[in-house]
Amino acid sequence: MANIDELAEKKLKSRMTKIRKCNREPEEKEKFSQKIGTTFRIEFHNKNPEKLLDEISIITNPDGKVLFAEYSYIIPETEEYTSMDLDEKQLKAIVEFLDDYKLKLDDSD
Repeated sequence: MANIDELAEKKLKSRMTKIRKCNREPEEKEKFSQKIGTTFRIEFHNKNPEKLLDEISIITNPDGKVLFAEYSYIIPETEEYTSMDLDEKQLKAIVEFLDDYKLKLDDSD
């Protein structure tokens, strides 16, 4: 039986083949995009990350509508953790904050 690293590598290769096909064929991208959502985290910078971590996690449907959003507060030293759902007013502020955000590669080599 294959180990988990081999299985992951095989699955990643399959996913990348599908994504490249979607990049070449708009109709394929449209079909595939209807099946995926997005999950991302906003990790806030803290002066002492070994003492405090906090972040916002957001999950969307394929149309980009928020299905779930929460704020997490973590104290690594004691492994204390809490989270709370974000309300609509908070989500609107986050969406506005990210309005001009664009995903791009770092080409500063």
